[in-house]
Order: sequence, then C-alpha cells, then structure tokens
Amino acid sequence: MHDVSAPYPCRECPLTACPGLRPLEPRQLAYMEGFKDGETALESGDVLIDQGEQSHRLYTVIEGVLIRYRTLDDGRRQIVSFMFPGDLAGLQGAFDEPASHSVEALTEARLCRFKRHDFVELIATHPRLGYDMTWLAAKEETALEEHIVALGQRSARERVAYLAVWLLDRALATGIAARDNVLHLSIKQSQVADMLGLSLVHTNRTMRQLEREGLVVWKSREICVPDMDAACEVAQFSGQGTSLRPFI
Repeated sequence: MHDVSAPYPCRECPLTACPGLRPLEPRQLAYMEGFKDGETALESGDVLIDQGEQSHRLYTVIEGVLIRYRTLDDGRRQIVSFMFPGDLAGLQGAFDEPASHSVEALTEARLCRFKRHDFVELIATHPRLGYDMTWLAAKEETALEEHIVALGQRSARERVAYLAVWLLDRALATGIAARDNVLHLSIKQSQVADMLGLSLVHTNRTMRQLEREGLVVWKSREICVPDMDAACEVAQFSGQGTSLRPFI
C-alpha cells in the first residue's frame, strides 16, 4: 500500500464515466478537490483496513475490487461483501471505534482518501453529500440483508447463482465488466465458500451444476453468465434498478 504521487483531479475522476454512478455537481467537485486527502494504491492482497485497529480515514474506491470480511479468533473468515468503484470503505462501523472488519484488495486498486474528522464539516457545508453518505450506508444494509437471507434460506445453487449475478450487475454498472456478461475477476472457490457459508467441496459441486445448466460459468479468473434472465430467476435477484448510485 502506498500513496499515489499524481492523484486524479476531481474533474477527471474515472468514476464520472461509470454508467451506474451519478456524477457530482460542479460545486461539489470543486469542494471535494480541497477536501480529499490524497490517493492510495493497493496491490492484490494488500490490507486497507485491519480488524481491531483504529482507522482515521475513509476511502472511495476509484479503481479495482476489494473484499470486506470478519475474522474469528480461531482464524476462520467470513467474507461480508465485495466493494466496487464508488463504494465508500470505512463507513461501515462507528467513526470513533476500532474497525469491526478488515478490507483487502482483491485486485490492484486505487482509492481516494479522506480524513474521518473532516466529515462533520462536509455534512454541514454540503448536506446533499451527507445525504448521499446516508444513502450508501442504507444500500450497504440492504445488501447485508440479502446476504443474511442467502445464508439462512437459499439453497447452495441459489446462493452461488445470486453471488454471480450480483457481482456481474455491480461490475456492469461500474464499467468493470463488458456487455457480454463476462466479468474478468480472480475469485478463488475458497473465497466463494467463505462468502456463502459453504464447504469447498459443496461450492465446487454447485459451480459445476450451474455450468451444466448453462446458468453460470465460474472459472479461476472469469465469471460468465450466459443467460442473465434465467440466472436472475434462479437467484431471485431483481438487480440494482435504474437509479444511479451517488459517490463521495
């Protein structure tokens, strides 16, 4: 993990070109130019936020994909969510308490960095941006509700299909995936098992079943959903809708 020597000017931020994100207004862009505290670059496997440590910054993902997870005392890990461009890392949890989770780069990543204590000023100066932060937190809670439902009620087949279409839906909205329903992303079967509460054997068997059915082809560095409508029906997934996600 290291600082980026030549950060993007806010007016040239790659997030403004993402089809699923709502661009900031010119006045907001001008404010964020002075509000940001620089940029951070990560290699795959770098830890951005460490569980139990006090973090003094929040980060907006500009490029790349990250995972958020909890680790138990005996070393077992539960992946809670994946983070895509536009997502705010460090928002999950109380501002004045140690992090309850870790955030790790799944791919090379670049993030815009902010000081936590400056957000009081941001909310007072730009209430709309404060509302956007609340919206992002609410969407995160909705995603976690879906994850709880998947763990508690969905079959293994439905869980794996849901994760595939959810990942592809987010990737399409943020420009990471092409319109051919293929996402080039290296996710290990062990990570899928960690996310979905399945054994590695059961995960492998379920992936092969979905591939035979022509619903999801999950390779080591690629996820393909040949028939998005059919896979969404199996997963009971309705997509992100037409509303654009804000970002800070």
